[in-house]
Amino acid sequence: MTIYAIAHVSFLVRDTAASLAFYCDVLGLEVCPQRPDLGYPGAWLALGRQQIHLLELPNPDPVEGRPAHGGRDRHAAFLVSDLEGLARRLADAAIPMSRSRSGRAALFCRDPDGHALEFIQQLEGDI
Repeated sequence: MTIYAIAHVSFLVRDTAASLAFYCDVLGLEVCPQRPDLGYPGAWLALGRQQIHLLELPNPDPVEGRPAHGGRDRHAAFLVSDLEGLARRLADAAIPMSRSRSGRAALFCRDPDGHALEFIQQLEGDI
């Protein structure tokens, strides 16, 4: 047996509509229409062959007290082909971000529920 990919990552959200405004309108992801009725609100988002699942359920984890820089918190990392374009989109949406402290072409921000997200510059031909 070999583990070779991540199928999806799930984030607990307070408000699916607010999360969709961030993930779709700012990040440019699309909703996957095949999400079944799971008995609670949420959405599945397409991310290449993987997905992000937004689950509108109570979050037992505190949002307060997390580090300002997402690289010092648990986070999900995503490869992007235009990091500077993403930085402009985040700035236009007034979403705070910080650059990677490692010197890599990467940045961190938080979604509306405080989940830390890392975006790493990666040319599509290099993936």
